[in-house]
Amino acid sequence: MTRAAATSAIRRGMSALLGGALVAMSVSLAPANARDAEDRFNVFVTRDMSQSRPPEGAGHPLMTPEAILTATANFEQCIASLWPQAAARRVSRRTFEMATRGLEPELRIMVLLDSQPEFSKPIWEYLDILVSDDRIATGKEAVAQNRATFEAVEKAYGVDRYIIAAIWGIESNYGKEIGERPVVRSTATLACIGRRQNYFREEFLSTLEILERGDVPLEHLKGSWAGAFGPTQFMPTSFKRYAVDFDGDGRRNVVDSIPDVIASTANNLKLDGWQSGATWGYEVTLPGNFDFLHVDRSIRKTLKEWEALGVRRVGGKPFPRPGDQGFLLLPAGARGPAFVMVNNFRVLMKYNPAEAYALAIGYLADRIRGGEPLVQPWPRDELPISRTERIELQQRLAALGHDVGEADGILGARTRSAIRNFQVRAGLVPDGFANVKLLERLRRGH
Repeated sequence: MTRAAATSAIRRGMSALLGGALVAMSVSLAPANARDAEDRFNVFVTRDMSQSRPPEGAGHPLMTPEAILTATANFEQCIASLWPQAAARRVSRRTFEMATRGLEPELRIMVLLDSQPEFSKPIWEYLDILVSDDRIATGKEAVAQNRATFEAVEKAYGVDRYIIAAIWGIESNYGKEIGERPVVRSTATLACIGRRQNYFREEFLSTLEILERGDVPLEHLKGSWAGAFGPTQFMPTSFKRYAVDFDGDGRRNVVDSIPDVIASTANNLKLDGWQSGATWGYEVTLPGNFDFLHVDRSIRKTLKEWEALGVRRVGGKPFPRPGDQGFLLLPAGARGPAFVMVNNFRVLMKYNPAEAYALAIGYLADRIRGGEPLVQPWPRDELPISRTERIELQQRLAALGHDVGEADGILGARTRSAIRNFQVRAGLVPDGFANVKLLERLRRGH
């Protein structure tokens, strides 16, 4: 086959793979039972994506079929060139060869690396999936079956057992969906092919260190397309920072040892700043005359100060720690539930920097604990806004002089601030929520 023919074949193959991946994403929003990472890509922002930063687009020079073809042809040499760095980390030649002998790249990962899924499902549908009755019941069983371990971990790290159980449930459905891709192959592929090579070389070398230490056997080191592994999905570099040997067998095995999984996850949260004895947030109600310009993650007040503004915990219950600081979050705008999020919510967002993910973790933890469902209803009549529409919304805001940063479809702090500013000028409730009605208003130019 000529080089031109091979390049054309890769281009056709990647197009076919991309179509298949998008089909998998669109149908997998039913209760999850698939095992590969792309089939679990439905969870709004997977931890893989949070570790890998937002996609940069298929136009990147290292993501063209020609570049991928060249890198694939050079894959063996690329891996061999990493031996000196591995040796500097005290990886033995035996371990290096065991892990890399006959290793071939998986080009399907290139599609997952550079694809941008249409996360158009509203947050209440994600919570319906992730905080389901089955997941709550299984979480309660997991806590009961591992009660002694959870108690010991709580004593050692001060992290709430129900939060750890919720992470376990959402990341892998309690270990049922940890992924089947060899971590060595995934990280090696990304270390030598595509636009994130520098980042993934560190993940690949860290994988070799895990094997050298004997923490996780090679045949058990399987996970997602980006290399996250185990029931709570550690990336190799995160494993190095946070994993602990809690069962005392001399290995930090976050795949096969439940005590190590639970304790390592707790250690991760503790080192990220988890406050023992505190919750993640509170569902609240707002007064009728509330100033929605206070709904901003940068505006933090003590719970006592929020109360002075008329913010009340649902059910009339008092805030147990009135001196704690928090910010207001309205994930579905003024028509949906409202929350005051305290420090531990921000810690959950370090585990995965998505508000929806952190909310799902906190909510599932409370339900496993025996808590009631949210009191305030979601605005289920709202039409979802697609990524294409989110980009258009940002572009229209920018055209009116509002600062949205890059028009990338990611509704971050600047975009939400721009939305609030537009809503104020238009005489709308300034809740910063993007929906189809807001986009239609922008299309009319006022």
